[in-house]
Amino acid sequence: MKTIQLRVNGELRSVDVEGRTLLVELLREKLGLTGTHVGCDTSQCGACVVHVDGDSVKSCTMLARQANGRSVTTIEGVAKNGELHPMQAMFREYHGLQCGFCTPGMIMSGIDLIHKSSGKLSEDDIRHALEGNICRCTGYHNIVKAILATAELMSTDRTLPSTFPHP
Repeated sequence: MKTIQLRVNGELRSVDVEGRTLLVELLREKLGLTGTHVGCDTSQCGACVVHVDGDSVKSCTMLARQANGRSVTTIEGVAKNGELHPMQAMFREYHGLQCGFCTPGMIMSGIDLIHKSSGKLSEDDIRHALEGNICRCTGYHNIVKAILATAELMSTDRTLPSTFPHP
């Protein structure tokens, strides 16, 4: 066992982990952050996407020890002061979810996509960016609409920052 320190959703945490512990296991089992889902154990479904130092990462592909000294944001950390993140709100408004299993990973991937985009996103841009995320229920149409709406909201609403605050 080795003690690592990482900032999770803004809070500094010290955790003892074995060398083979995956980041997703640390988040779910040791820290109780069960919004990050394990869907495949093969890094194909994207249900486990979190942000590590601001970049989206499939947490089933990263060892917990690799997160030592880094900042991790999970789906639980994107809402602020009791208000949904704009991406979460648009997923709700546009019915971009059905069973909800893939939703946290889709939202985290969508936030990362908008954060890194340098212009207006197209439907094709979004579909391409979500290739690493699998939804078995919705057929993606409403997920794409929700991400498009969020991107548009962020570019036109001057009361919101021009890019997402990236924890």
